[in-house]
Amino acid sequence: MKPIYDEHTNDILLSDDGTWSADFETLRTMKGKRMTMLSRREMLRRCSLGFGSLALSALLPNNVFGGAPSSSSIRSPHFRPRAKHVIFAYMSGGVSHIDSFDPKAELVRRHGQRMPVPVKPTMFNDNGNIMASPWPTRRRGQSGIEMTDLFPHIADLADDLAVIRSMTTKVNEHAQGNYSVHTGFPFLGHPSAGAWTCYGLGSENQELPGFVVLQSGGATVPHGGVGLFSSGYLPAQHQASVLQVDRDPALANIKPGERDDLQRRRLGFIRECDERFAQSLREPQLEAAIRNYETAYRMQAAVPELCDLTGESDATKQMYGLDSADKNKAAYARQCLVARRLVERGVRFVELSCLSGGIGAGGPGNPWDQHGKLKEGHGSMAFQVDQPLAGLIRDLKARGLLDETIILFSGEFGRTPFSQGSDGRDHNPFGFSLWLAGGGVKGGSVFGATDELGYYAVQDSCTVYDLWATVLQLLGLDHERLTYRFGGRDFRLTDVHGEAISEIIA
Repeated sequence: MKPIYDEHTNDILLSDDGTWSADFETLRTMKGKRMTMLSRREMLRRCSLGFGSLALSALLPNNVFGGAPSSSSIRSPHFRPRAKHVIFAYMSGGVSHIDSFDPKAELVRRHGQRMPVPVKPTMFNDNGNIMASPWPTRRRGQSGIEMTDLFPHIADLADDLAVIRSMTTKVNEHAQGNYSVHTGFPFLGHPSAGAWTCYGLGSENQELPGFVVLQSGGATVPHGGVGLFSSGYLPAQHQASVLQVDRDPALANIKPGERDDLQRRRLGFIRECDERFAQSLREPQLEAAIRNYETAYRMQAAVPELCDLTGESDATKQMYGLDSADKNKAAYARQCLVARRLVERGVRFVELSCLSGGIGAGGPGNPWDQHGKLKEGHGSMAFQVDQPLAGLIRDLKARGLLDETIILFSGEFGRTPFSQGSDGRDHNPFGFSLWLAGGGVKGGSVFGATDELGYYAVQDSCTVYDLWATVLQLLGLDHERLTYRFGGRDFRLTDVHGEAISEIIA
């Protein structure tokens, strides 16, 4: 730490070991004489005979060193919401829809034959013949939705799912696909859907960020990097905080200090310096940075308690799969259970991160990317996430939280009905599946369809803009009205596209 000097006397005010040479009130007085603009706290103290200080005194006993930012407070939705929270189970790498939620009998009948329609260029152009799914198919639940045995636990909950079988994307590469799904644009620089959600609705919990990405067991950021979780041109307090739920500390640099009083004095001094700097420049992002410091301070107490699962029952942990001998499954189960705890505490948007799988699985950034050994790779990845996600749905339902929480399961694209090499599948952006559950979603429903081979979307084709328009509507937000002016243009999550899919809304 660099020492801080008084600009008039050149005396050391804060030494490099973090100790003050004058009491804090004296330091405040010295700084106050040099102020050219009043801080919000100073204005409260001076104006209206100091009556504002009375209200401020009620806030100071909390473990904060500043007030809650108005732009992060709860905001009124555009209309009555069906949901308050989103849990995004992101399957980076591209889950094969024809091996999971859109099985095709025609692939079994034509296994080993050449494709009867022209094949568009693929990622590697090592294209083989039609390949049947290695998993059997059956109808599930009262709704009779056809699914394979790849996700047996999730299949048991078919009547809670709204399956979209006609998703499409214009990109065929992982990083661009990841950005497209998260931000609506296939490149860096735009806000993530989680940031848009927090910007539109604000935060229900002052001690935790509104947008949280969970990792465990060595899970890494999908291809494209942390920009996938960025606030872009939105105020910086809406960007994601990444929590390593099986580490201590769960969030880098967020750990309670030994001297809380000393830390509060330091942070209070930093805050006042930052506020004066922000007032002189009138730069909104500096205000956002100050608010991030405040949230980080409050998180020191909230995050350790959040990640401490000792109070959860053994039955709950077993339902999620925390007792699994498979370390990846147990690690993903921990994310799912912490996601429920975040929703209970009012966090708006939570994203889950897959771990790298076993034999045949893709790399750490795209573990569902099986260009070879599809059965082994998809099998190991499905085993990792199937029971934990089903446990999450069941747990939320039992606690009365599923009705106000949207769970979204998706990757960036699907996979081809023909093989790559002998036993893999290449990327397929022309038609793939995802599902939603809870939060006003019509369970036991299917929307859209691909052709008989699962290659192209041929009925009610959807885009990521339609998907996020639907999610925002369930949250009570009009996707056309949720805008932010940047560079002379009003941007939105759905760009200039998108229509909510009313058919999957209950």
